Amino acid sequence: MFFSSCEIKFFCILKLIMMQKNIVLVFVFLLFAYSSFSQQTDSIKRSLQVIGAVTVTNKGISFVPAFSLGKPAAIFNLSMGKRKLFFEPELRFSLKGKPWSFLFWGRYKAIATKKFAFTLGSHLGLNYRNDSLSVNGISSTTGLVVRRYLAGELAPNFFLSKNISVGAYYMFSRGIDKGTNKNTHFVTVNSNISNIKLGNQFYARIAPQLYYLAIDARDGLFITSSFNLAKKNFPLSFQSIINKSLETDIAGSEKFLWNVSLIYSFNKNYVTK
Repeated sequence: MFFSSCEIKFFCILKLIMMQKNIVLVFVFLLFAYSSFSQQTDSIKRSLQVIGAVTVTNKGISFVPAFSLGKPAAIFNLSMGKRKLFFEPELRFSLKGKPWSFLFWGRYKAIATKKFAFTLGSHLGLNYRNDSLSVNGISSTTGLVVRRYLAGELAPNFFLSKNISVGAYYMFSRGIDKGTNKNTHFVTVNSNISNIKLGNQFYARIAPQLYYLAIDARDGLFITSSFNLAKKNFPLSFQSIINKSLETDIAGSEKFLWNVSLIYSFNKNYVTK
């Protein structure tokens, strides 16, 4: 497998950020990543695709119980890149403006055909929690503490038709800091049914999945599904996620979780020189 100079530069910057503790470097990474995607020779024009969504939800939930916020939240998703390599940050905040978690994904779409797709990815994850702070070994105040995780993913998908797909997903996450979950395995069998027509203007999407979650010495089996309702050529849509545990001994797991969300989506193509 061969990579372009742009792709090699992207991975080098990602590796550098993963080795640092200073959050400011993350934003430097954003600038360098964008520069890597946009630099071209003066004589060649290329298209840069930028896809994004802003989500407001009544309850911030995560498939990993320890990462759930459990309060109203706002989520910012962005995907930018071209050809096979994409940078896809996900920034999550409580509606009071406090950071919840940041994920900085780099994804490589190794295979993308009409019948099959295979994606590789890795990310630096930052999870924010209120925790006691110690000064000279003595716990004194409570403040916002960030804990870092490194993760990798494999995602094969088979397209049975234009609007129906089935696939699998595997993610391994490793906690870096003290107090983190050291080893997390997340495995799913999933499907996606899109463009379900509801009249002339509205359509729906359903994405059920069965997943197995193992965190260090504890594990569990769960089912979840997302339901989306959208209007044709309209940027706002509604989404609801439900999550039910079948059997688990993972701390913090709940029998049943659900939320509702309002999503604003956009899709732009920019010509770079």
